[in-house]
Amino acid sequence: MSSHRFAAPLWSLFRIVVGLLFLCHGLASVFGVLGGNRGSGQAIEPGTWPNWYAGVIQLVCGALVLAGLATRPAAILASGSMAYAYFVVHQPQGVLPIQNGGVTPALYAWAFLAIAVIGAGPWSVDALIAGRRGVPAVAAGDRQLQHSGRS
Repeated sequence: MSSHRFAAPLWSLFRIVVGLLFLCHGLASVFGVLGGNRGSGQAIEPGTWPNWYAGVIQLVCGALVLAGLATRPAAILASGSMAYAYFVVHQPQGVLPIQNGGVTPALYAWAFLAIAVIGAGPWSVDALIAGRRGVPAVAAGDRQLQHSGRS
């Protein structure tokens, strides 16, 4: 039994979990639910720079990545926003993420970059749309996942 046959479904699950967690951050920031803004139970005041805009990006991109719809553009925007958060907010506090509290934005930035490069995987709206159009998985942009089962 080859573990490669689980690569594509596992990748889809990874994308779904990362998208869900990012969506939860957005819900907390924009609507004050799930513990709200840093546990305060309060939504961020609309239009507040940069926190409210970051919350909207988290909400929209998290939902898109979770569903696997427009996954690559959403993941690029999410990755960039987390890189911004790391370098502008956290990095000035210390060199290493463990020192400056930037572990979460650093992990999100790299996870979303990987999602943008590799694609949504087979369990996604993007794959469903490509399948209905008759576009093979390779043309749909999931070359790495399709070739992962080959030795």
